[in-house]
Amino acid sequence: MKLAYSEQRPAAEWARWLECGWCSETTDQNDHAVRPDGCLDIIYSADAGLRVVGTMTVEQRFNFPAGMTIAGARFQPGMAGTFLGVAPAEFTDRTVSLEDVWGARARELEERLRQARSPGETMRLLLASIPPPRSAPSPVQLAIEAIAAERGLCDVETASRQANLSARQFRRRCLEESGLTPKHLSRVLRFRYACRLAAEAPRPEWSGIAAEAGYFDQAHLIRDFREFAGATPMAVFSNTADSEAA
Repeated sequence: MKLAYSEQRPAAEWARWLECGWCSETTDQNDHAVRPDGCLDIIYSADAGLRVVGTMTVEQRFNFPAGMTIAGARFQPGMAGTFLGVAPAEFTDRTVSLEDVWGARARELEERLRQARSPGETMRLLLASIPPPRSAPSPVQLAIEAIAAERGLCDVETASRQANLSARQFRRRCLEESGLTPKHLSRVLRFRYACRLAAEAPRPEWSGIAAEAGYFDQAHLIRDFREFAGATPMAVFSNTADSEAA
């Protein structure tokens, strides 16, 4: 599937909360593969309206008809709950209407988005609709932020101490705030980084990618690809369209 995709980085004061705004437009009809990345998105399309797409544990495929425009706001791992008012764990591997979460506020926003004249304007309106945070990140969110900054290579025990919690308590709180346990989130973030390295390489060299992404060996990299993407890394990145979607 041909997909025109662009991103907009948030203003500096939003960077720790939002990873980016994004928009895409399809030129033909096909399935689009979306791999786990540790993030929760709010997305908008004219046919389906506003939706919350929760943190994923496995690749999901979305069918987009030709000519469809989609815009989204992608939250940093562990940060979406502050804005949704609902624990992100409620959305893991689910897509839910934003109206079910925000009620009339979502309906009003959807009406404004329908008036947008371009994909870029839709994205900017969506980003502008997210209110400023009412407080600084919590200790748990800061610990999750540290895990994300290290692309999953941060020691979970260290993150637990940063949050001033026991490992068991932090596991529960990380699951609530990010939709994944600390170890699961770390694996997803490491997998995401490996996908990014592969997408940027003209011809991926998998043993080198495994080492740079922090895997013990190539076998562990293949294991994560099979779990998260349903195929070996060689099979996933032999398809150009899938590589562009990483």
